Amino acid sequence: MIVTRTWLQEYIDISSISTEDICKTLNSIGLEVDSLEKQKIPKNVVVGKVLEKEKHPDADKLNICQVDIGSETVQIVCGAKNVAAGQYVPVAVNGCDLGGGFKIKKAKLRGVESNGMICSSTEIGLAKLNDGILELDDSIGELIIGKQLGDYPLLNDDIIEIELTANRGDCLSINGVARELRAFYNIPLIEQEIEIETNNLGIGQVLEVQTKSDLDSIFIYTVANTKDFKLPVLQRLRVGIIDKFKEKDLDDALTYITHSTGVILNAYAKSDAKTQDSIATITLDKDENGFDTVTGNERLSTICISHNDINLDKDSEYIIEASYTNPENLSKKVFETKKKTGDVYYKSSRGSEPDIKMGIDIFCTFISKFGAKIYNGRELSLDTDEELMIDANINKINAIIGQDIEKVKIEKILSSLGFEVKDTDKDVFSIKIPLYRHDIKNIADITEEVVRIIGIDNIKAKPLAIDEVNRVNQTSINLIKKNDLRAKAITNGFYETLTYVFADKEKLQKYSLPTVKEELDVLNPIVKELDTFRTTILLNLVEACANNVKFGLKSMAFFEIGKVFDVNRNESTKVSFVFSGQKELESISNSGKPENIDFYLFAKKVLNTIGKFDLEPLEKIENDLIHPYQNASVIVDGEKIGFISKLHPSVANDYDLSDTFIAEIDFDKIKNDLTKVDKYSKFQASKKDLSIVVPKSLEYKEIKSVINSINDENIKQFNLIDIYSDEKLGDKDSLTIRFVLQNHEKTLEEDDITTTMSNIINSLNEKLGLTLRD
Repeated sequence: MIVTRTWLQEYIDISSISTEDICKTLNSIGLEVDSLEKQKIPKNVVVGKVLEKEKHPDADKLNICQVDIGSETVQIVCGAKNVAAGQYVPVAVNGCDLGGGFKIKKAKLRGVESNGMICSSTEIGLAKLNDGILELDDSIGELIIGKQLGDYPLLNDDIIEIELTANRGDCLSINGVARELRAFYNIPLIEQEIEIETNNLGIGQVLEVQTKSDLDSIFIYTVANTKDFKLPVLQRLRVGIIDKFKEKDLDDALTYITHSTGVILNAYAKSDAKTQDSIATITLDKDENGFDTVTGNERLSTICISHNDINLDKDSEYIIEASYTNPENLSKKVFETKKKTGDVYYKSSRGSEPDIKMGIDIFCTFISKFGAKIYNGRELSLDTDEELMIDANINKINAIIGQDIEKVKIEKILSSLGFEVKDTDKDVFSIKIPLYRHDIKNIADITEEVVRIIGIDNIKAKPLAIDEVNRVNQTSINLIKKNDLRAKAITNGFYETLTYVFADKEKLQKYSLPTVKEELDVLNPIVKELDTFRTTILLNLVEACANNVKFGLKSMAFFEIGKVFDVNRNESTKVSFVFSGQKELESISNSGKPENIDFYLFAKKVLNTIGKFDLEPLEKIENDLIHPYQNASVIVDGEKIGFISKLHPSVANDYDLSDTFIAEIDFDKIKNDLTKVDKYSKFQASKKDLSIVVPKSLEYKEIKSVINSINDENIKQFNLIDIYSDEKLGDKDSLTIRFVLQNHEKTLEEDDITTTMSNIINSLNEKLGLTLRD
């Protein structure tokens, strides 16, 4: 948002306040000043008047001008197309330094003497208006021939650029910024003069506005004859300062008053409306997506969404429109429908000025002052939303601030910001929120307004009081568990990442990953690629691996502990792992050719991080990241807490990755109990191998379950150590299981070992029909 000192001066008297103090104030009340530029016209640039103009005898594009500069009449050769006799122009006289080493001195152009230079706006440090010279008028002050342009305050201005947050649409105008300064300095706003020149004709004689449905917008229409309207140079320069000058007087006037008041203004050529019996008709209706539209011979605009270019070549009569739409409803609908928007949407979606009557009155006063004629009467619809009422307890406001502010002072601050404050009882205010402050929703927002104007530096600091209490709760327990997991993951070679909780919906859908319901999606994504909430961390980690591959890395191992969301946007915490490429660095031990990570090693690293678990084949593959053959559910105490898998080859190919493994575990189901010490036996352990023949279709977990059910205290541990098959075994395999046998009371004798092994063989035979291998 750009404001200038002299432009602000038209809305609030800041003559006794320095520009530097204004910038300091804006920063303190939350309107961050991004830059300050002091616009100063160089010395020896004076007001001149072109008395005569004639063609240069030896150059078609040059003119010889006789220019009165007050002290004398000088001859100046000028190449501008728009120079003409009778014009008041800026003249850089001999000796003037325009900066950048450009000094004016007497010269000859194609044999004709030239003393000085008639200047364009950019040559004297002003905004660009055209490719020719700058024509002056008395909008900058009384034009006195020979007077230094540096002595005209309206041209030598201070330009302030403010960086606004998205919720402060009320400050996207000179009027809005002036309101904020009024509250801080306790200076009244200058009442804008409303004096409209009419042509004594009623609007009903030329315009009919038809509405075909209930509209979300409010609007006012009038008609103006702009045949004799000419935008003054001061307003042209100001529109140039905000970089929106189009060299079209009506268009630039609309931009100027919109920037001044904050009211969204637009215009349509009367000939673009449907005309019957000399009456132009425009129709307001809703389009296929529910947006308010204006239609004449064709669709002319979508109100507060996009405005077509104004047809300024057909006639001199124009339909003037002022409109307002609730910004929250507008932005929500645009997001839901993915509606394409125009430049006007930036202001309207952040909150334009709802007092559209004020805006159109100021506009009509302005253009009628400079030649336009306005038709009497208005076509309007002003049914606005009810203003929000908030009951605010003074004691609660002071408790939030941490300092007692006088009730009278709070009331004065809120009133100066445009809030209607009623004192209902001893300690409670009933506050009506103006429509232009749609960001105010509760007492905390009200308190923030009070603090802004008082100034955070004026709130007294207090020592922090800390009472020691028992802080062991689920949050602290989770933090300890998270830190333990981090330490273990890093020990096992993983690097921690931190990625956005947002994701690309198209990519989630591409890999058959669940997505949040559309009505619960992100309303205003920061970028298109982050338009929904993530339902898995794994896709982010895979993309992180791909980015590292682009930098030439051959081994990547990442983990992240973070939030994911289900289709109903319920949160849960996951621990996700990815390992891609080589399992170790190049070294002498691997002859500089390390092998890639494999399923077993990856699972071992995950196990070392989260603790002991079992693996079972996935019953259902729920997304396209999972390898169809190398996958497993992670089981702890019989409960599924996550999965582990090789990355599907097609996904790895999409991201140019070699062998890659992924795992995602439910954080809340990972145990972080204290390690309990069990008694151990001081007697020697014995190891026995058992080779059994099993059908290929039989899962090892069934064998494991049978052995565990024996409840033999001599069996301390058993592991599958070998799988063997050959033609003789046919559709069966030979599994070798190694048992560790030990007793707490004695050294096991041969009979004890034989009894235990016989119990195992008998149980496997009875329950599963398994026998020893010959």
